[in-house]
Amino acid sequence: MKNFWNKKKVLITGHTGFKGSWLSLMLLNFSAKVYGISLKPNNKDLNYIKSKLDKKCKNYFFDICNFKRLNKTIEKIKPDIIFHLAAQPLVIEGYINPKKTYNTNTMGTLNILESIKKNKIKTSIIITTDKVYKNDDTKKKFNENHDLGGSDPYSSSKHLAELIVENYNTNYFKGMGLNVVTARAGNVIGGGDRGENRLIPDFFKASNEVILRSPSSTRPWQFIIDPLDGYLKLAKFIHNKKLKNNHYSWNFAPNNQKPKNVKYIIDTLNKKFNKKIIYKNNKNVLEKKYLNLNSQKATKYLRWNCKYTVLESIKKIIEWEYNFKMNKVSLTIRQIKEHYKKFK
Repeated sequence: MKNFWNKKKVLITGHTGFKGSWLSLMLLNFSAKVYGISLKPNNKDLNYIKSKLDKKCKNYFFDICNFKRLNKTIEKIKPDIIFHLAAQPLVIEGYINPKKTYNTNTMGTLNILESIKKNKIKTSIIITTDKVYKNDDTKKKFNENHDLGGSDPYSSSKHLAELIVENYNTNYFKGMGLNVVTARAGNVIGGGDRGENRLIPDFFKASNEVILRSPSSTRPWQFIIDPLDGYLKLAKFIHNKKLKNNHYSWNFAPNNQKPKNVKYIIDTLNKKFNKKIIYKNNKNVLEKKYLNLNSQKATKYLRWNCKYTVLESIKKIIEWEYNFKMNKVSLTIRQIKEHYKKFK
């Protein structure tokens, strides 16, 4: 892996966020040259700030909806590979502010694709979500061939992004020899996440009393290094390849683990922190109760699988958060190095 990434110029949109900051540090661990485009970081970008990423990669702070500036920046960087993660990532925020959600997730992605076309960027991974599937709230395990759809603004905005990627592939990228694919990851958990209205961030932001919703909802939980390692393997797989028709969308989620519900996650976390937990359903927000993905394609082509069980993932989170509480130091780099030492 290191030989592939060594000195490659990699652009990450959304690099100050939870997933983007972890991905940046993973690429730096492989000696890549990392560039980032994001909004200016704030206190919720905890991992970016505590890992001192402002000094480790080249930063550009502006909104991806500004196409002129975006295109000029990509033209200047001339990246070998792009990971597009910049997004409005929250279901509840999507209900509150649908215009912002569609602008960022749909039109922002369109801007990225147009700049990829103009600058002939060889390889790009467009990160969408496990929520792009047309979900009838059964216990179906979605694979990449299932129908897409979105019943809430967030899911819909990501579904539209998928359709635009498909259209650009059909009409432009395939003929230009550019490899642009989408990646749909299950619910990602890990140390340092401080996003709004998300399960584990809400737990750690609360002092003694935690108010949570939907205790019986299940999700394909996975430790953050797992799907990001999948993205890296995917980029390497497609970089110098003529893509086949089944190479354009990819799921990343646990294949052989029974989905755990919200209550299990919080009860397991709370054994260490002993907070008061109150479950309060929000009837104004419609969220699917069940969600699960099939990632057999990633296993077959990329030799990728989740390395961590849900319980192991929670232990990693506790290690990160407890250390941060005691020492105000991020364990991100250490956990990345430990992972690649163990799973060579």
